[in-house]
Amino acid sequence: MDAFLEQLWDKDIIPTLTDYIRIPNKSPAFDPQWVEHGHMDKVVAMFEGWAREKIAKLPGASLEVVRLEGRTPLIFIEVPGNGKDTVLLYGHMDKQPEMVGWAEGMGPWQPVIKDDRLYGRGGADDGYAMFAAIGALLALKGQGRAHARAVIVIEACEESGSYDLPYYIDHLSERIGTPSLVVCLDSGCGNYDQLWLTTSLRGIAMGNLTVRVLTEGVHSGDASGIVPSSFRIARSLISRIEDADTGQITLDEFFVQIPPERAEQARQAAAILGDEVYTKLPFAGATKPMVGDVTEMILNRTWRPQLAVTGMEGYPLPENAGNVLIPYSTIKLSMRTPPTCDAVAATKKAKEVLEKDPPYGAIVEFHAEDGQSGWNAPALAPWLADSLKRASSAHFGKPVAFMGEGGSIPFMAMLGKRYPKTQFVVTGVLGPHSNAHGPNEFLDIPTAKKVSACIADVLADHAAQAG
Repeated sequence: MDAFLEQLWDKDIIPTLTDYIRIPNKSPAFDPQWVEHGHMDKVVAMFEGWAREKIAKLPGASLEVVRLEGRTPLIFIEVPGNGKDTVLLYGHMDKQPEMVGWAEGMGPWQPVIKDDRLYGRGGADDGYAMFAAIGALLALKGQGRAHARAVIVIEACEESGSYDLPYYIDHLSERIGTPSLVVCLDSGCGNYDQLWLTTSLRGIAMGNLTVRVLTEGVHSGDASGIVPSSFRIARSLISRIEDADTGQITLDEFFVQIPPERAEQARQAAAILGDEVYTKLPFAGATKPMVGDVTEMILNRTWRPQLAVTGMEGYPLPENAGNVLIPYSTIKLSMRTPPTCDAVAATKKAKEVLEKDPPYGAIVEFHAEDGQSGWNAPALAPWLADSLKRASSAHFGKPVAFMGEGGSIPFMAMLGKRYPKTQFVVTGVLGPHSNAHGPNEFLDIPTAKKVSACIADVLADHAAQAG
């Protein structure tokens, strides 16, 4: 199997992903004119063409590009299999925006292969997923090994929160059926040495905090000392929800009890990764982690709430800044919530606290989207736990490892509610320094090949246990 996948990736998949990286197919949240720009359609055509050619080797397989009115497209692939069970494999084709800071000779839409890594936006997050899924099915076909009926869903607005996906899942519900196994290839890995299973995902509570003190900017020499700074007020309001010294969220609504098994998995992951938990991050100068204990770092990024300021409006660039008191400050707040936290309720509480009794009577508004709750994986069935162990040992030479992820995959929370008895394999290739959403994102090619092989083994074991 490994030899087949090596050839498939080297000759077919990597060249196609290289072309995919060149297309600035930004998610609708970052490209509201995505229809007019046509990048999405170009990617759909590329993926569709590649997939149709490959699934022609899988008897009875079919592909449809589904387009609901006013929504991003979705690629829907069905591959017949043995037995009555269904496995659903998920990925997405939209991308995050460019981001600054790419290394010399590299860029978001400029694919570069260096040291077995394919650099560029979207290859690892998450363009490779469809190719890995189809590759796994082709590998099984070549070996004469059985798999259950497979449904592959590739959406186009995951990076915007997957707001179109529920409509497609409802629209296709009869064709999908009730999967007994879901495989998601949009997650991360603690290292590139073994298969990593994602056990949980954080949710998110996000919104824009705006503080307005003037109707227009005025000379700072005339107004400072009389008009309060909108930034200072915003800073004090943020301190209502986050301790400025420790970074700890201060609202009880954002906390949950960490399950003992997840705390134990964090300790095991810390033992495997050691200092790599934080040394993989590009700290500037003498900057240090917020805590010294590696296990606590893992729990902080997986089961505890954290706040990040991800954007600001109302301020000119330093070189364009005059002596003017700014009339307003708008700050984008991104609050990661624990996997089992009610993100909607947490968002409402944050809005209440931020807007209550504004200093100096300033106009304060927190425009928040409905929060997106996270996901905590169900316990692994014995057959799946054994399958993952064997697959990781066979293709990586090391046992499978388990760790929660700090990011969000809205699809998982939705499917978890929809299919409460379903087993989940959530994994991915976003390991140390792969830097999804940031500069120098890369796909570690050997890891992608091995993940694809592992998924093939899991699919075969799934079919065998289902009878």
